[in-house]
Amino acid sequence: MSRKEAEPAAGDGSSASGADEGGSGSGGELADALARRRLYREVTLALRSGLRDAKADFSFLRARGLRSLLGFLRSTASAADDARLLLFRHSQSIPDLQVIPVLFQNSLHQPKEDPVVTLDHIFGTEPMRITSPSTDSEIALALRVLEGCCLLYSRCTALAHKYKAVKVLLNILASRGPTEQGVCLDALISVMLDSPSNQMDFEEYSGLDKVAELLKDVQVEKHIRLKCGELLLLLIGHVYVKENSPIHEHMKNLFGEQCASLIWAASRFGSTLDTEQRQTTLQIQAMRVVESLEPY
Repeated sequence: MSRKEAEPAAGDGSSASGADEGGSGSGGELADALARRRLYREVTLALRSGLRDAKADFSFLRARGLRSLLGFLRSTASAADDARLLLFRHSQSIPDLQVIPVLFQNSLHQPKEDPVVTLDHIFGTEPMRITSPSTDSEIALALRVLEGCCLLYSRCTALAHKYKAVKVLLNILASRGPTEQGVCLDALISVMLDSPSNQMDFEEYSGLDKVAELLKDVQVEKHIRLKCGELLLLLIGHVYVKENSPIHEHMKNLFGEQCASLIWAASRFGSTLDTEQRQTTLQIQAMRVVESLEPY
């Protein structure tokens, strides 16, 4: 998929005059320019309307905006050509259209335990903004939007790093229920994909320990443990590639030498496989890892 950025078409009066002079060939160019202009308006309108609701004070409105954004990202990913994708990438250089900051300032925002209330708030000279807390479904939607943005555009991953995305996701992983945990693990993979800075944050915030804790806990739902296994295998296979690295010794401490060796071997599935085969192989190997941790 191309990484070049799209520029909005001009679509002004000069295009029309050029079309009149150039005959049928220029007429086709005018039609293309108008089509690009229309697509640009559609993309910006979809982003503006979704972001407006995603910044609302009430959770049900934020969830509506997130559903709209998620639908837009899915249609962009499945589009027949790259025009829509390139326009989305271009839009993320415009502050008013950036999705990542809105996610971390609203639905994924970590509220303070004891908000400060002043006399100005009490007597009304400076009214306090009342914002409803994020619901489970809202957080799950926000994580899906985050995942989609990072998969569609690598600069979204870099922008997520500025908001300490890995730290936020690990907190969600440790404190929320199975619905959010499953989506959170998918988002973690997309955030760390080809991102050394986010991978370093994962180490700094003891991400491996937290994933291992869920993976080893037989009380955790099995599909969550399988996702933990997949994340671990991807990390070992693509990030911590040296078997004599400190991470390998740390894994021995977490899982025991036998299980750590199994994880290391399982992470070496073939890079020559196509996408579907790799996903199937990853799931099979993750199942082996989970079963190796089951009590006899």
